Amino acid sequence: MPYIYLGIAIVGELVGTNLLKAAAGFTRIWPSLGALVAYGLCFYFLSVAMKNIDLNVAYAIWAGIGIVITTAISITLWHEPINLASVFGIALVVVGVVILNLYGPGH
Repeated sequence: MPYIYLGIAIVGELVGTNLLKAAAGFTRIWPSLGALVAYGLCFYFLSVAMKNIDLNVAYAIWAGIGIVITTAISITLWHEPINLASVFGIALVVVGVVILNLYGPGH
């Protein structure tokens, strides 16, 4: 169940981040309110997940998956460019998440 909570937290972070983009610096009311609600749910479920998942592992998974999917969304939905250095940096984050899950202090 903790990984389901973590998944919900990741979805909340993805929704919140994209609503922040749509909010245009908090100048648009509905996306702004949606972002605040999404982040509130995100952090609630992240905290519930961390009752059973080590902080470093939970945060690494949350941030790592968030970075990868947010990048994909930013390219497809927002038509933002990406370069080789960005891809390499994201790959390093993914490798770090894998290492923490395989060899972190909980194992």
